[in-house]
Amino acid sequence: MSAGPLVVVGDVLLDVDLEGRATRLSPDAPVPVLDDLVATPRPGGAGLTALLAAADGRDVVLVTALAGDDDARLLASLLHDAGVRVVALPQPGTTAVKKRVRAAGQSLLRLDTGEGGEPGAAPPEAVDAIGSAAAVLVSDYGRGVTRSPRLRAALADAVRRAPVTWDPHPRGTAPVRGTRVVTPNADEAARLAGDVDTTGLGPVATLTVRAEALLERWGASAVAVTLGARGALVAHGGSSPSVFPAPRVRAADPCGAGDRFAGCVAGALADGALVTEAVELAVRRAAAFVAAGGASSVGAGPRRADDDVDPVERVRAAGGTVVATGGCFDLLHAGHVATLEAARALGDCLVVCLNSDASVSRLKGPTRPLVPQADRARVLAALEPVDAVLVFDEDTPHAVLERLRPDVWVKGGDYAGAELPEAALLRQWGAQSVVLPYLEGRSTTGLVTAAAGTTAPR
Repeated sequence: MSAGPLVVVGDVLLDVDLEGRATRLSPDAPVPVLDDLVATPRPGGAGLTALLAAADGRDVVLVTALAGDDDARLLASLLHDAGVRVVALPQPGTTAVKKRVRAAGQSLLRLDTGEGGEPGAAPPEAVDAIGSAAAVLVSDYGRGVTRSPRLRAALADAVRRAPVTWDPHPRGTAPVRGTRVVTPNADEAARLAGDVDTTGLGPVATLTVRAEALLERWGASAVAVTLGARGALVAHGGSSPSVFPAPRVRAADPCGAGDRFAGCVAGALADGALVTEAVELAVRRAAAFVAAGGASSVGAGPRRADDDVDPVERVRAAGGTVVATGGCFDLLHAGHVATLEAARALGDCLVVCLNSDASVSRLKGPTRPLVPQADRARVLAALEPVDAVLVFDEDTPHAVLERLRPDVWVKGGDYAGAELPEAALLRQWGAQSVVLPYLEGRSTTGLVTAAAGTTAPR
């Protein structure tokens, strides 16, 4: 980690999830009735960004505005418990609170309360914190902190000696000139770019024109437009933009992904990364954050690093069904895809147990595999039905099945009237083996034979 703290500057909110069980409809209206509500409070806005950065092991200072009410005191306590040092501007009025009513991981309703006034003058400690930062992240939620003249002057000075990342808001203030990277989402970029002419342009060209216009307007080094599940586009000025696709994840709640993205960019820049390196890392970690449950999975205490989130653990924790299948998958064809799609439909996640190169050679002969295991695993992981890939080196999948312990084991082929070789093992933990028919006329051997028969002589 770099010397000096990561200083987050911006507006903080109090987020509260009210999670309950929806088992019936109200007799007087077609609306769900929630029982056993549990309230989970956490910092929101710039507070969530700071909390996530602290969970990564960083020294974090949050410069924000706090009212004098009980909700603000709760926020300060949650942030302190997470290891975040708070330097507060005084704020009249009440704390902004967003309450989400949820059931089975699905948001049903949001209730917003509280309206703070314009923050007071920034204390000297806030300017000192910015002056000592290894990197600064401005998390603007349009509630007034970034309008502070004293803070803007400190930020304008900071860009000359430390990387500044600015996560903007349409109701907020423009980034100070010299900001290293600005991170609007696509909707924010459209609103902030205003009447920039994009007539006749396709979607990517439209994003690029808007990003380039904002780049020039703000005098930033780069503008990284986040695109949700599609990743991010980075405009550098004077060259083609860089695009970083996001890993595919299954998630219903992207709340907090932008905060995670901006925090990861700022942290990577603090560690000396280039903007493109920082954005590529942030795209991966934001996707993992969403896959792990997003903001609703965040508490005030220590949390697990996003890169370590296991889809199998996540499904098991939710009481879901883990499905596994196996094979060499040497040359992927339509038969493989049909089997994988059918297998995934049997549960809530699909793990492919993949024979290693050595295992394939022992089973298929010295000329196989045609595709090395790293490439086979990457292709499988990119398929929509597949949640994870496990490579095993043995001739049979018994050892990897004992480690994984799936609820359902899927085999492709004709085993009518015969017990699967893995059936006895699966019964030890109550799992079920099933057989899916092959798609007729599709096989790797057939593809190899066809290719050999049509290859021109050398």
